[in-house]
Amino acid sequence: MAAKPDPKLIPNSLRPFDTTRLAFRAVRQPEDLALFIAIGNDQDGYMNSNSTNNRLPSSADAASFMKSTAEDSLLGATIWLKDTPSSHENEETRNNSAQLGILKSEWGTAIGEIHLTKLPQGSFHHRWTEIGIDILPAFQGRGYGRETTEWALDYAFRRAGLHRVRIRAFEWNTGALRLYEKIGFKLEGREREAFWHEGRWWDGVAFSMLEGEWWSMQRQREKESSQEDEGRRTSRAIRIESSPS
Repeated sequence: MAAKPDPKLIPNSLRPFDTTRLAFRAVRQPEDLALFIAIGNDQDGYMNSNSTNNRLPSSADAASFMKSTAEDSLLGATIWLKDTPSSHENEETRNNSAQLGILKSEWGTAIGEIHLTKLPQGSFHHRWTEIGIDILPAFQGRGYGRETTEWALDYAFRRAGLHRVRIRAFEWNTGALRLYEKIGFKLEGREREAFWHEGRWWDGVAFSMLEGEWWSMQRQREKESSQEDEGRRTSRAIRIESSPS
């Protein structure tokens, strides 16, 4: 029996592409250009995700990136932090958005993009993809990158029926390396001293996850969730039985 979808990833059956905190929608051209320009303006982020990192990204680069994400990807989506006015976190988000001129809409606040690469014609039967992700600096360090990556894995394996998902990082991007291992990606290998950056050579590091590994993690999570629910029910029953009559 297939594992049930994680309720944290699909909390609302009417919005099946939402997670608890985030919403995802297809890239809209030219409406989302401001977001892609903001992504390009994050020079640290650009250097951490592009091998052409010895040049300054331009608005033309942003438009080209938006176009390829929208038209050439298996999945290309903008990431939105949903508005919940009672949340202190969202109060801070609204302030950051106003200061940075970040795109806002009925979807919430735009915080980044996620895309899955599409194999070339004639290679679809290999059933694999690669994840690319960008989170704007003001929204980093809050778990949105992990939430988005896990959402992309759910899409790839449960919805798209893929067999393998790859993700890569430069050796100097130690935060990304730690995150991918925590999520459950397996180290595939290194391109030794393949990239020149800040006066020295660095490795390119490749990770991947197979569908069997992902489904195994989902079943384990479902088992742990069931055990937690049973523990809560047992604890409640003990409290009721021990209550004075």
